[in-house]
Amino acid sequence: MKNLFTRIKNTISADLHEILDQKEQKNPIALLNQYLRECEAETEKVRKLVERQYRLKAEFSREYQYAQAMAQKRSRQADVALQAGEETLYEFALKEKQQFEEREVRLKDSLNQVAKSLEELEQKYEEMKHKLKNMHIKRMELMGRENIARANQKINAVLDSGSYSEKVFSRFDEIEQYMDRLEHQVNSAYYRSTIDAKIAQIEKEMKNKQMVSNS
Repeated sequence: MKNLFTRIKNTISADLHEILDQKEQKNPIALLNQYLRECEAETEKVRKLVERQYRLKAEFSREYQYAQAMAQKRSRQADVALQAGEETLYEFALKEKQQFEEREVRLKDSLNQVAKSLEELEQKYEEMKHKLKNMHIKRMELMGRENIARANQKINAVLDSGSYSEKVFSRFDEIEQYMDRLEHQVNSAYYRSTIDAKIAQIEKEMKNKQMVSNS
């Protein structure tokens, strides 16, 4: 039964990896975005741990300072009680002083450990942030290269397409023929207007000559 579950687990794992591989081949940037979101989530968890460690360090520091102050206070009170001959009060203050001193030593050790752990945790957190930032930059670089590759692929596909080339050259021929027709129309209109003007000038000159001769 154990072997059966192991085989099922391995099969599911293999299928999952195959799906991820297919997804990566199909859209690598989308999969990279998913990985980045997971890394961001892990980095956020570490950030919260750092904040919690800071609070813990502050609590240890307060307890340590309190134990230190109480040990000193009970020490002075024990001296006062001893000078006053208050044996019971002296023993109580001395016992309290010893307890606070023991707690002070324990808290100081804990505080040092917490501070050391916090320093290590902060270094790891900063390292994670740098790695995450580098991953974001890498993603932008990959997206830029992917966009260029896709653009070049589409451009090459269009340029290599025979039908597109025929359309392009056909369109150029059509525009060229239109320009020829337009040029012919403009030239014809120009010649017509020139002939009309010349004929009108000749007729005007002939009419003037006839009027002069009749007079």
